Amino acid sequence: MTKGKHLWHNETIPNSCQEELPMSTLPQVARCMQTVLTDEADAAGRRSGFIQRQVKLTGGTFAQTLVFGWLSNPEATLEELAQTAAVLGVQITPQGLDERFTPEAAQCLQQVLEAGLQQLVADEPVALPLLERFNGVYVQDSSTIPLPDELAGIWRGCGGRTEQRTQSSLKIQLRLNLTTGQLQGPALQAGRGSDRRAPLPADDLPAGALWLADLGYFSLDCLAGLDARGVYWLMRLQVQTAVLGATGQERDVLELLQAQGQDTVDIPVRLGKDRCLPCGLLARRVSPQEAEQRRRRLKAQARRKGRMVSPRRLAWADWTIYITNVPTRLLTVGEGLVLGCLRWQIELLFKLWKSHGRVETSRNRKPWRILCEVYAKLLAMLVQHWVLLVSCWRYADRSLPKAAKTVRRFALGLARAFGDAGQLCEVLGTIAGCVAQGCRMNKSRLHPRSYQLLLGVGA
Repeated sequence: MTKGKHLWHNETIPNSCQEELPMSTLPQVARCMQTVLTDEADAAGRRSGFIQRQVKLTGGTFAQTLVFGWLSNPEATLEELAQTAAVLGVQITPQGLDERFTPEAAQCLQQVLEAGLQQLVADEPVALPLLERFNGVYVQDSSTIPLPDELAGIWRGCGGRTEQRTQSSLKIQLRLNLTTGQLQGPALQAGRGSDRRAPLPADDLPAGALWLADLGYFSLDCLAGLDARGVYWLMRLQVQTAVLGATGQERDVLELLQAQGQDTVDIPVRLGKDRCLPCGLLARRVSPQEAEQRRRRLKAQARRKGRMVSPRRLAWADWTIYITNVPTRLLTVGEGLVLGCLRWQIELLFKLWKSHGRVETSRNRKPWRILCEVYAKLLAMLVQHWVLLVSCWRYADRSLPKAAKTVRRFALGLARAFGDAGQLCEVLGTIAGCVAQGCRMNKSRLHPRSYQLLLGVGA
């Protein structure tokens, strides 16, 4: 790769779903961290042209400085980052560090992030009977990070001047296995890219797996292909999709639901006039109060985008509607509705990365500094997830925000021990012990947590 050129991650991420992963141990996570942030980072520094001669600041120490510095404090100043470098044994001034945020540095960090995506880290399956029926339960979604307009040549946005319609933006794709915690991504694509052409295609999921995704991924061709390969799916029904009833005639969905005369519905249908994809339609009528809240949200979202909400879409707010190819012998309608709620787990992970990790926030306005910061903070969140996996994923009532705060407190300890595998394992073990003791969610009777809903069904 020539100097100054950037990797484009619209290519498919290599398949890491088809093999059952063994439980990762603390030494394995330590090796992953050292491999990515030392060996791979040093090589990336040379390939990108970021490192052109033998100096104290290598690709590895540069990546470690930013990852552990911003993991410790996502709003760390240059002075604080220079102090993190000192912990790693590198003497560099804040001004000297500031001068290193170049196009070559951004390319180096992007390559290190790419290397991190190849590491397969998973925990023992969480003990939830409903999830155990499937060969992994995968939730997938994307989130967009606005970037300075000067970076449009690298990551092209959607245009306009609102927060989500900039000339340059970066879309990050994530797929999370709720059973083992294995994370695929963050895979990168231009902000204007479609979720249907994401670099994490659903067709690499193993047979027997369950795929939960947002409407942005809705495609009858994709769903039919998954069905043919023995992959299960459950997602919301797109309003414009033609629904055929038992007679093969197209039916209005609301009329079809109301004709059942019940508030909970589970009926066989076919999707698409030409495709005629067989599946189950699962639906439950919501309370008038919840339906009105949904309509208000739909109207507010439409106003922000300068659009109108169709009367049909507003009428659908009375129902929660899913489609699925999971056979009724494996899934009741109540269980299906609970699984449908799990799609929000990936939203919560994005929220954690943005609120705790500050992946879309920078203290600086220089384009290359901002891009370096985005890549480094995504790396920090990936490392954080590895640590959380071996610390708390096996606990159904884990609290990732609480656990993330614990990891942050030990971030500089990880940096201090990073050069010695034994010491690094000791720090990871200390983190795991702290997380196991105090990073749990409290039960809620008024608004039950996801783990409470899962424990309440499928046993």
